[in-house]
Amino acid sequence: MIGRINEKEILGQCNNSGRPEFIVVYGRRRVGKTFLIKEYFNERFSFYATGINSQNVRGQLKAFNISLREYGCSDTSIPKDWFEAFMRLKKVLEAKTVRRNSISGRRIVFLDELPWMDTAKSDFKSALDYFWNSWGSSQKDLMLIVCGSATSWIINNLLADTGGFYNRITRRIHLAPFSLTECKELLAQNNMIMTNKQILETYMIFGGIPFYLNMLNSGLSLAQNVDALIFNEYGDLHYEYKNLFDSLFKNPGKHNSIIDALSKSKDGMLRTELAKVKTIGDGEPLTKALSELEECGFIRKYQDFTTPKQGNIFQIIDPFVLFSLKCIEDGGISSWENYINSPGYYAWRGNAFEILCLNHVDVIKRILGISGVETNAYAWRSKKTVPGAQIDLLLDRKDGIINICEMKFSDREYVITKQVEDDLIHKRDAFRNEANPNSALHITLISASGVKNNEHKDVVQKVISGDDFL
Repeated sequence: MIGRINEKEILGQCNNSGRPEFIVVYGRRRVGKTFLIKEYFNERFSFYATGINSQNVRGQLKAFNISLREYGCSDTSIPKDWFEAFMRLKKVLEAKTVRRNSISGRRIVFLDELPWMDTAKSDFKSALDYFWNSWGSSQKDLMLIVCGSATSWIINNLLADTGGFYNRITRRIHLAPFSLTECKELLAQNNMIMTNKQILETYMIFGGIPFYLNMLNSGLSLAQNVDALIFNEYGDLHYEYKNLFDSLFKNPGKHNSIIDALSKSKDGMLRTELAKVKTIGDGEPLTKALSELEECGFIRKYQDFTTPKQGNIFQIIDPFVLFSLKCIEDGGISSWENYINSPGYYAWRGNAFEILCLNHVDVIKRILGISGVETNAYAWRSKKTVPGAQIDLLLDRKDGIINICEMKFSDREYVITKQVEDDLIHKRDAFRNEANPNSALHITLISASGVKNNEHKDVVQKVISGDDFL
């Protein structure tokens, strides 16, 4: 299994804790939640069942009963409700023949795609609540693992529940997409022969989603793969973006409206600005939708260095969502191979590389040698200087330095011309004059292909190349 070091450590701790464990695994669609649990436990469970998409309560109970019978339940009739279904599960788990973990002796129950089980007019949540609180929570050798892509259901009904599940969840695992180094390892495992720059661009299109990366054909170029998977009407990912939010959120209309609004602003929007959009509105629904989008990793919230009191700024940071909005949903592109080297392609690429960097601030800190230094990430927009100035990433360090990060994607070594040097000096001086920071200002240039050595390079204190990320 590639990566997932922290997640495997949590599962190991729970397996050996000697107390009842109720673990919630959640994250966006296709990120590998089911694979993680099945692979870690070698698919050896005391009981496993999965919800069925778009099935009514009877269909869910029928599928659940099939699983019960596979694990030893002798009752062939479909349970009349979820209370009866969980009663049968209890009997399966109490049987002397129940399968136990070979290392810990635990009884491990894995309920996959849990939100799909909770259909309309169903008593599922009440039955699960009763199963755990009346019996499961007293079984020291029981580990209940639940998972699902419908993040809004997971958050609202389990993690933020104020009823029967309040303080009952013992561990939560938010499964994030792969990092660049994990993507590189997976691509190599799949015999995808790529340069480091091509790996960066692969991440900029597909993000760190293992399911997407596993679809790449090693016999095709990256551009050919993009055409075959996304732009081809029959490609496996042609309709992926259209299905993405429907699979995660019960009522995705507001989420879609937020994403659509943010897609029109490269630098993001304040909550007050989002609330003014007619299809979004204000209040608790907006707060809830923003929280869910952030939990899934589609957006981030950050603050302006000099005007933090204005509130958080929200920005799209999911590479596949950005790619879909800029290159698919807008239409007009029939072939990625033909679109490459167009002005629109270069505009997308510059923005996508910035998002890549924002998703790897921890890596940038490691490269700078400040992993152990308390650091806050900001952006900054000039309010006074003419011409204007903006900085998309500021690293404000407790050791008395602020890194002004400039991010550039180019096919060859980036050339710092006299104009570029003047622009960087202008940004640094404008920030110093307006923000009046009590720190030394270091210009850090993050370039996918490195920087060409010339007489203007000295304006930069540190260069980070794409190879450094990998």
